[in-house]
Amino acid sequence: MTPIKNLTAVPARFVLAMLLLVFVAVPSRAFAIQEVRSPGGLTAWLVEDHSIPLIAMSFSFQSGSASDPAGKEGVATFLTGMMDEGAADLDSASFQKARDDLGFRMSFNAGLDNFEGTFQTLSSRKDGAFGLLHKAITAPRFDAAPLERMRQSFTLGLGRKNDDPEQAAFVAWMKQALPGDPYATDSDGTVASLAAMTSQDLKDAHHRIFSRTGLKISVVGDMDAASLAKLLDQVFGDLPKGEVQTLPPAKPFAGAGQVKIIARDIPQSIIVFGHEGPMRDDPGFIPAFVMSEILGGGGFGSRMTEEIREKRGLTYGVGASFNPLQRAGLYIGSLSTRNEKAGEALTLVRQVMRDMADKGPTQAELNEAKTYLTGSYALRFTSNSVVASQLLGIQQQGLGINYVETRNSKIDAVTLDQAKAEAKRLLHPDRLFVTIVGKPEGLK
Repeated sequence: MTPIKNLTAVPARFVLAMLLLVFVAVPSRAFAIQEVRSPGGLTAWLVEDHSIPLIAMSFSFQSGSASDPAGKEGVATFLTGMMDEGAADLDSASFQKARDDLGFRMSFNAGLDNFEGTFQTLSSRKDGAFGLLHKAITAPRFDAAPLERMRQSFTLGLGRKNDDPEQAAFVAWMKQALPGDPYATDSDGTVASLAAMTSQDLKDAHHRIFSRTGLKISVVGDMDAASLAKLLDQVFGDLPKGEVQTLPPAKPFAGAGQVKIIARDIPQSIIVFGHEGPMRDDPGFIPAFVMSEILGGGGFGSRMTEEIREKRGLTYGVGASFNPLQRAGLYIGSLSTRNEKAGEALTLVRQVMRDMADKGPTQAELNEAKTYLTGSYALRFTSNSVVASQLLGIQQQGLGINYVETRNSKIDAVTLDQAKAEAKRLLHPDRLFVTIVGKPEGLK
């Protein structure tokens, strides 16, 4: 291959794309995904990997923090902290000692749309480890002492989050863009809701969230299909069937864009901007995704980065992307800049978006983006736990078991006309909702 002599004269995205072609054009991990069905009717995706004696599992339930009842905001997040604080016949100390003796890892996370769990264990200890997981998800205890300890921990965390200007900007942007919608409710709750949280609230949340309906599971590692089929019923089979949980459609973005300022005496302004975006099942999502990478992807080659950081030095980083949720599609981005440059930076965001909407990307930009996106995909599958997490996300989005095999070909098939059409259809710089935390200057 002819060496590139002057890297500074070549777009950074192109350099990275070429390196990716050299080093990861062949995926570092080739694997087959099996769909496994248990005797009790549960299904999971399995990737067998017997090279190391480890098993990773990711799973999710269909109800997330957006389903927290009014007045109980933060209950799903609170529940994540209680899942290893005792279960069935084991109090908190006994459960955690058993977990440490078995040496497995277990964690939970409450997203807006899903309640997720991750689990890793040595295959030689899988019986005891999965037995303890079964107790945790089917019979958690919400004893008084650990409940109060976790209440203090979450309350302190909420204070730190509220003090963080970047977190405050994102929370305020959601409230501005989707006023009154459950998505705009702070998933960590409020000081008042955390103070009022009871054991019964947690039991009610557990009953609402933990059911077999909508349960999605992925397993990667030292496990065969027959063993997994039995294991699924052993771990999850005692959960109630449950019902499909639905929320009303998200309210549309109201108005033609607004700028909201949250004054804070800090040297930089944190700017969050965005508007509506496509849902994941939108027929034009893949071309839109590629176009969005060119416009505001996190790499150094995006137009926003080139114009706002590289040419003018207004920020250390800027990025924007489409973020489809189950009930709403978002296009959201952020940057931070000196207070006196906030107006200039925001004007540039709009200008770069408008130029993309009017003219679309160039063929060279499209080629580089496709090379980067297809070449870097293999880097998402670097370990058993990461593969399990990726497969779970594919299940949650309903993309199909063959998506890993077809994803790159779909990106390669994107044409320049498609990318231009999606830019014109989806980018609306004059309809941006903007939230700024700081003391911004120069705003029009």
